[in-house]
Amino acid sequence: MVEDLKRKVLIVLTVLLLLSSAQAGSTDRLSGHQCTDFQTANFLRGSKLKVQFLLFTHSSPSCGELILADDGIKNCSFNSSLETKIIIHGFRALGTKPSWIEGLVHAILHSSQVNVIAVDWIYGSTAAYPSAVENVTLLALSISQLISKLLALGVSGTSIHIIGVSLGAHVAGLVGHFHGGQLGRITGLDPAGPKYTRASPEERLDPGDALFVEAIHTDADNFGIRIPVGHIDYFVNGGRDQPGCPRFISAGYKYLICDHMRAVHLYVSALKHSCLMVAFPCASHQDFLNGRCLDCVDPFLYSCPRIGLQEQAGVNMRKLPKEVKVYLMTSPSAPFCVHHSLVEFHLQKTRNTVTSIEITFFSNSTKDTAKITIPKHQEMGKRLLAHSVPLCQINRVTLKYLPKSQFWRKDESFIVGKFCAAPLPLASNRTTSCLPWNLTLPSKTDISYELPTACA
Repeated sequence: MVEDLKRKVLIVLTVLLLLSSAQAGSTDRLSGHQCTDFQTANFLRGSKLKVQFLLFTHSSPSCGELILADDGIKNCSFNSSLETKIIIHGFRALGTKPSWIEGLVHAILHSSQVNVIAVDWIYGSTAAYPSAVENVTLLALSISQLISKLLALGVSGTSIHIIGVSLGAHVAGLVGHFHGGQLGRITGLDPAGPKYTRASPEERLDPGDALFVEAIHTDADNFGIRIPVGHIDYFVNGGRDQPGCPRFISAGYKYLICDHMRAVHLYVSALKHSCLMVAFPCASHQDFLNGRCLDCVDPFLYSCPRIGLQEQAGVNMRKLPKEVKVYLMTSPSAPFCVHHSLVEFHLQKTRNTVTSIEITFFSNSTKDTAKITIPKHQEMGKRLLAHSVPLCQINRVTLKYLPKSQFWRKDESFIVGKFCAAPLPLASNRTTSCLPWNLTLPSKTDISYELPTACA
C-alpha cells in the first residue's frame, strides 16, 4: 500500500513538473534554446501593449526564440548575413494566437533560408478594434527600434521584408515610413479597411513605405481596404467574394472571416507550391473577365506579376509604377492557383438579340465552365475561363447554345460559328487557336469537340 502511494505521488509530482516546464517554455533539442509561444489575452486584461519578438530559423522552424529588448539580438540565433522576414498579425478579437502563423513561418522557411521574426502584440490587438488601432503607432515604434538594432548589426535595410496581415499591414507601412521608405519590401495581406480607407497615406500603407510595396486584396467589401495601397495591388477574384467561402451567415465565424483570411492562405500556398499565381493589369475586374486585358505590356513591359517571394513580384522593371491594379482568378481550395485562357466564339452572321454560349473545358480529372455573351448586332464574344490544368492538357471542350426565353418571340433553334481559345498571357502577335471548321450548335444541347492544343 505504501509503495503504491509513493508511486502515485511520484507520478503526480512528475506531471506537475512537466506542466510547469511547459508553461515556462519548452527547449528545442536541436538549437538548445528555450521555445517561447505567443501570449494569450482577454477583455479583462485590457489592451496594454506587451510586445514579444519571436525568432524562427531554418534549423528551428517550430521553436520561437524570444528576442530580448536590450542586447538579446547578439545572443540569439539571428544570422545577420541572411534576409529577414518580419510578420505582423492584425486585430485579435478573442486574444488568441493567430491560427495561420505557424503555416506562414513554415512556408517562408521552406522556400528560403532567412530569419523570420514574428511580432506578438496579442495584448495590444485584443478587445475593441478602435483600441487596437490606437496601439498601431506605439507598436510601429517598437518594431522600428528593433529594426534599428538590426541595422546596427550590419543588416542591410534592403534585405528586410515586412509581411503585415490586415491591421498589421498598416503597422508595416508606418514602420517603413519611420525608416524613410528605404526598407526592401512590404507585403500587405488584405490590409484592413475600417478606419483606413479614408486615411492619409502617412497613416496607412502606401507605395512610399518601402522600395517595393505589394498588397493582396480578398475582402475589399468588408474587413479589407478597397483602394490600392502599393506599387502592385492584387485584386483576387475582384478582391471581394472568394470561391469556397460560405455565402450565408449561418456559417457563423467562417462567414465573417473567410474572405479576409483568404489572402494569408493564398500567400502560404504560393510559397509552398510550384504552380504560379500570375496576375494581369486591368482597368476593372469586369474588363478582366470580359477578356480585355490579356497581357502585361502596359505597364509592366510583358513581365506579369506573381504572388510569392520573387524579386519585385517577378516584374522586370527598374522603376515600378504605383498603385497598379492587377487581377487573377483562383480555385476554391488549396493550392488555389489556376490557368487563365481566353475563349472566343465568332458568329457566322450577327443577330439582333444577345447570344449566350456555355463553354466547358474537360481534362482527365477536371471540369471548368464559363459563359460567353455576344451583344446583339455583334459578331464576336469573348470571356476568360479559369481552369486547373494547362490548356494543352484540356482534351475536350463542350459548347452549349442558350437561347433567350421570350414568350412573345421564339429564338433561333441553332447558331453557327467558330470557337477559339488561347492561354494567357497572349504572345506579342496575339494569336488564338481555333477549331478549323464552323460549328453548328443546337439549342440547349451539349456538343463536344477535341481540343488539339499541343504542350510546348
